[in-house]
Amino acid sequence: MKNKIAITALGSVSALGDNPISVWEAYGNPESYIRFLPVGDTVFPVAALAAEVKQSIETLRFSDVKYKNLDDSVLYAIAASRKAIAQAGWNDGRFGINIGSSRGATQLFEKYHREFLETGATTTLASPTTTLGNIASWVANDLNNDGPDISHSITCSTALHALLNGVAWLQSGMADKFLVGGSEAPLTPFTLAQLKAMKIYSTFEDSYPCKAFDPDKKSNSMVLGEGAAMACLETGENVNALAWIEGIGYATEMLQHNVSISADAECFQKSMRMALNGIDPTEVDAIVLHAPGTIKGDVSERNAVEKVFGNHIPMLTTNKWKIGHTFGSSGILSVELAVLMLQHQQFIGIPFRDNPVSKPATIRKVLINAVGFGGNAVSVLLSK
Repeated sequence: MKNKIAITALGSVSALGDNPISVWEAYGNPESYIRFLPVGDTVFPVAALAAEVKQSIETLRFSDVKYKNLDDSVLYAIAASRKAIAQAGWNDGRFGINIGSSRGATQLFEKYHREFLETGATTTLASPTTTLGNIASWVANDLNNDGPDISHSITCSTALHALLNGVAWLQSGMADKFLVGGSEAPLTPFTLAQLKAMKIYSTFEDSYPCKAFDPDKKSNSMVLGEGAAMACLETGENVNALAWIEGIGYATEMLQHNVSISADAECFQKSMRMALNGIDPTEVDAIVLHAPGTIKGDVSERNAVEKVFGNHIPMLTTNKWKIGHTFGSSGILSVELAVLMLQHQQFIGIPFRDNPVSKPATIRKVLINAVGFGGNAVSVLLSK
């Protein structure tokens, strides 16, 4: 890294809560936050926002007449961004914004499309409230910033690609502060039906419907969650740093079909090696895996880790058994877990899986992985 870049604040809304204390307490609890809830006419295992967080989102929705017709994905982003900016103390608006989403305004898109099928017409707000750029634009409006405002979608690695882009802006000298992250509100009937059609959605009905990174599972166990998380990035030495970005890596894999990934996840091998960039792999104490809960996805990422780290496998974990797969926001929620482990010097494992590696006395460096449809892998290395 040409310049030192610090994460100086994190804000999130998820099934774990909406503040660092509640989130860390939830991670200390071995219980999954996935629940069986009705979505449309069907009950699914999902990780919905905590009830008190959902209430705060509704309060936000009716706090301004302009917000009443926004999709949940936009409101989640606004709520998480406000928390991050307040924690960082950014008051002058001089920062950039890059917020992504895999699906965007799923709730509103399905609502407007249903109305169109029923009536043959749609409302004036159908187009402006369902564009993907909607998220960053409304966050910029809410925070009154005067920097660049960027939205994008790179499926499930979207949020970490936002982080990469923020780093690029900071390294170029074109900005010295950037708000990056992702937001997703995918708990809608059509979105869940798509995953069921792919035969990757969980059919487990026990305490852990998502068996993310469980080597003994005999069927796929992906579960959807919702939420948003934002990180404040700043250049230079900073006494308020929660963690430092030591390295970034990215790679795209040649596709065999629309959702394929190679048996050894070559994209992850490349992205992890790029993030290490000469750093001794034995210095990495833990990896927060993408581990979506599918058989092939979990195994291929494990194979990639073995290829890169050889006989020095770090502690391995994921949060999808607890909060589900939050699509475009999953990578930054994994960053949140990594930062909390660095802050509290405590490794958060997977309760139904034994980790053969002994816990390090000190957690110095944590690697975070994310990948999505299209084989777009990202790895980010953080240090204490």
